[in-house]
Amino acid sequence: MTRIAANLQAVRARIDAAARAAGRAPESVALLAVSKTWPATCVLDAAARGQRAFGENYLQEGLDKIASLAATESPGGLEWHFIGPLQSNKTRPVAENFAWVHSVDRLKIAERLSAQRPAGLPPLSVCLQVNVSGEASKSGVAPDDVSELARQIAALPQLRLRGLMAIPAPSDDPATQRAPFRELRLLFERLRADGLPLDTLSMGMSHDLEAAVAEGATLVRIGTAIFGDRAAPV
Repeated sequence: MTRIAANLQAVRARIDAAARAAGRAPESVALLAVSKTWPATCVLDAAARGQRAFGENYLQEGLDKIASLAATESPGGLEWHFIGPLQSNKTRPVAENFAWVHSVDRLKIAERLSAQRPAGLPPLSVCLQVNVSGEASKSGVAPDDVSELARQIAALPQLRLRGLMAIPAPSDDPATQRAPFRELRLLFERLRADGLPLDTLSMGMSHDLEAAVAEGATLVRIGTAIFGDRAAPV
C-alpha cells in the first residue's frame, strides 16, 4: 500500500468515526482531496484508491493537472473543484474547466462565471465563501450579507448555488473549532428555510474535520492528511 493510499484510508476512517459520533451516516460527508502543490502522479495514486473529487487553489497548476490527466486513460471521471481566491480576470478558465467553485464572495465574480460557463456543460456548482471569523486577511462575504448575495447568485443562469464554505481561524481547541462551523451551519439552515435548495456545507480541513462533521459538514477539504505537508518531497 502506498503512503497516499494509507493516508486516504486513515482519513476515511476519521470521517466515519466523526460522523457516527455525531449520529450521522458516514456517507453523508463527502471527501474533497486537496491536491494543490502535488503533481498529477499523486492525484492518480489517490484516484486509483477510489478518490474522485480533487481541489485546487492555484489556477494554472490546476489547469495543467486537468489537461495532463485528461490525456490519460486511467482516471476518467475526475471532478475538479476550484477552492482558492478567484480574481475577475481568471474566471473564464475556471468556468470552462472546473465542476465546482467554493470561493465565490462577490456578485461580479458569480456573474462572470455564469456568463463564461460553456452552454454544453452542466451548470457550474458554486458555494459562497463566508468570513465567519471576521479576519481582515481572509476572503469571504460577511455573515450579515450572505442572504442577499445568495439570492442574487441563485438567480444566475449556468450556475447552481450549492451552499456555503468557510475557512475559520485555526485553533487546537475543539470547542473553539466548532463555534464558527456552527455559525456557518445556522446561516445555511436559515437560507434553506427561506427557500433556497442548498445541499452543501464545505467546511473542515485536516486539523479540524471532526469539529466540522460534528456541526454538519457535508464536504470536508483534506490536503495535508492525504498527501502530506506541502514542503515534503514528492
